[in-house]
Amino acid sequence: MYAQLILKDHISSKRGDLILTGKNYICYMSKGKAWVIAMRLRTLPLSLAGIIMGTAVAYYGGFWDPLIFAFAVATTILFQIVSNLANDLGDGVKGTDNANRVGPDRMVQKGIISPKEMKYGVILTSILSLISAGFLIYFGVQGMTSTILWFYIILALVCVLAAITYTVGKKAYGYHGLGDLMVFLFFGFVSVLGVYSLYSKAFFYENISLAICVGLLSTAVLNLNNMRDYFNDSKSGKETIVVKIGPDMAKMYHALLIFVSLISLAYFISKFNNPILFVAMLPGAILLFHLRKVMKTTSVKNYDPELKVVALSTFLLSLTLWGMLIYLKSIGG
Repeated sequence: MYAQLILKDHISSKRGDLILTGKNYICYMSKGKAWVIAMRLRTLPLSLAGIIMGTAVAYYGGFWDPLIFAFAVATTILFQIVSNLANDLGDGVKGTDNANRVGPDRMVQKGIISPKEMKYGVILTSILSLISAGFLIYFGVQGMTSTILWFYIILALVCVLAAITYTVGKKAYGYHGLGDLMVFLFFGFVSVLGVYSLYSKAFFYENISLAICVGLLSTAVLNLNNMRDYFNDSKSGKETIVVKIGPDMAKMYHALLIFVSLISLAYFISKFNNPILFVAMLPGAILLFHLRKVMKTTSVKNYDPELKVVALSTFLLSLTLWGMLIYLKSIGG
């Protein structure tokens, strides 16, 4: 089945076959492709950064379980897809996503996926994410108390609830400036500390600095998104942090997020008393160049490509850290 999309005054070559009709362009997109776009696959590497960092420290400490890793990755990806679909639904229904927004197309707003269909998509992925989380908890809490078991069960339910209510519902917290805090907590603390404890059955205090690092960088991605959407959000009543403090202060806030995240990572690495581990911070140089570009940006549409820069840099930081910890472990460092 194909959905019809009318684009005014411009052609998007990523949409499929286009038919010229005056000043409008009719585009036919398969429903399958529309669902893939709605899932926003480019957001998935960022969602895995915290899992990878927590896993890296666990591996270095002698704790490794491929089943925990596999289900942690699957659960995290599904949680992120739930959030992305729900965001498409919530902003589309509220009218926040409209013809004036900057950035990638949203499927509900364009009418390619109906609100009812998107709602079913959110429900289905929510169920799949909880099933995956169930397996993760089952393999991860072996030998742990029933209190810990229930803690993780409740945490899984809260993750799904938070993913949906960011933009869905009358009291969606994303419309009241709480999105940054929730991203910081879930992408940082829940991911890093949560997965490490499933591996090791213990709590490692030094991981807090890693959680801060990933949480702040994830918040920086959201901040860029909100800087891009500033004008549209302010007109639509979506009071993000950027709308509350203004675009100029948002740049200062963005710089703070980047610098504090890198300082947190450096603090964590310093605890190992092995300078070679600082090699893991090399991808941080990309973030500094990114920050320079953001400070010079005057057009909101130029923020969009920078989202990918921060997201992939964060993912690369996590992989580099894991690689360096594997190296240190191999040499007995």
